Amino acid sequence: MSNFDLYTSKNKNYFSGTRHDIIKLVPEGSNKVLEIGCGAGNTLVELKKLGKAEYCAGVDIIDMNQKSKLNDFVLADIENEELPLPQRYFDVIICADVLEHLKDPWATLDKLKTYLKKDGILIASLPNIREIKTVFNIVVKGDSKYVEADILDKTHLRFFCKKNMIDLFEKRGFVIQKITHNLDPKSKRYMLNKLTFGIIEEFLVIQYLIAAKISNGLS
Repeated sequence: MSNFDLYTSKNKNYFSGTRHDIIKLVPEGSNKVLEIGCGAGNTLVELKKLGKAEYCAGVDIIDMNQKSKLNDFVLADIENEELPLPQRYFDVIICADVLEHLKDPWATLDKLKTYLKKDGILIASLPNIREIKTVFNIVVKGDSKYVEADILDKTHLRFFCKKNMIDLFEKRGFVIQKITHNLDPKSKRYMLNKLTFGIIEEFLVIQYLIAAKISNGLS
């Protein structure tokens, strides 16, 4: 079964979430927003409701009738197809849990820069392969079994530690404005991170969130 078939065979709930953690990183204002791997488009819809976006376009390889709720929708594989969208047009581009699914996320970032305004921001989320449960299963249990969703999602093709994520963006001409995580403030992991002054953060964080701009406003 191809990676495309594995992806499209996922439960539809996988594509329907609203990423409030991503929304928090989107600047205030009437932004033009493009989301790669937009799923059902619910995050973009929420951005409009909150007044953070005036124009929303989505791209995905699955048609879930996104055109009925977005300003524009492109059914396409970002790695293998050019997008019929204006260049240097978007204030914000979102790649929420997308880059790890790609064969060449480096080339994809190069492509996305051409659609981003010179002062625009690219927001991404990436799973952290250094997370303690994953490391324990691999190193101690000798088990790297793939699952339906999580860090070892069966559709993931690339794996990153925090420093690799930073390198991914910086080597493609981006300057990271913010890198954070979405540990639940009520969770034991969050408290442990606080008690250890962030020293073991990279073993506790399941996913990092990154906001980056094009270096010197140039591609």
